[in-house]
Amino acid sequence: MKWNVLESKDIFSENWLKLRKDKCMLPDGRIMDPYYVIEVPSWTNMVIITKDEKIVLVKQYRHASGEITLELPGGLLEKGETPKISAIREMQEETGYVSNEIEFLSQVLSNPALHNNTAYFFLARNAEKMVATHFDPFEDLQLETYTKEELKQLLNEGKIQHGVQVGAIYQAMLRLNWMSW
Repeated sequence: MKWNVLESKDIFSENWLKLRKDKCMLPDGRIMDPYYVIEVPSWTNMVIITKDEKIVLVKQYRHASGEITLELPGGLLEKGETPKISAIREMQEETGYVSNEIEFLSQVLSNPALHNNTAYFFLARNAEKMVATHFDPFEDLQLETYTKEELKQLLNEGKIQHGVQVGAIYQAMLRLNWMSW
């Protein structure tokens, strides 16, 4: 049952981050005050599979965790952009890969208890490196490719830490018949 928002107040808003404080009435009449919501933009990621059946990942430093992570290429959904166009743009900007075989994988709520955004995932097959990369001003990415066996090893060893992306990687592996039951 949905909650009824009685009051909503912006606490903080800067660039792409907004913090909101809500006062809510639960279906049984109880009042939840405050309930904080972190408003952040939705984003897209692309699972890129090359013509020689390797997955393309990016290695980058993530300041919030203080870790260098291995992730799917992707980024924020820009205003007026469809998720598919965003994923294709991010694939080309971050990796230089191009594909004519793009399919939707899934959309998930990144952390529905706290965040209001959605993550969209796409699969690109038979991708080829054809264009120059074009990183955002503060992106410092290293491109890496892995065979399906190496990808399975990375997953088994917990080397891919972006929790929302792990699910999409497994979805892609199922779609590609890279996993057996």
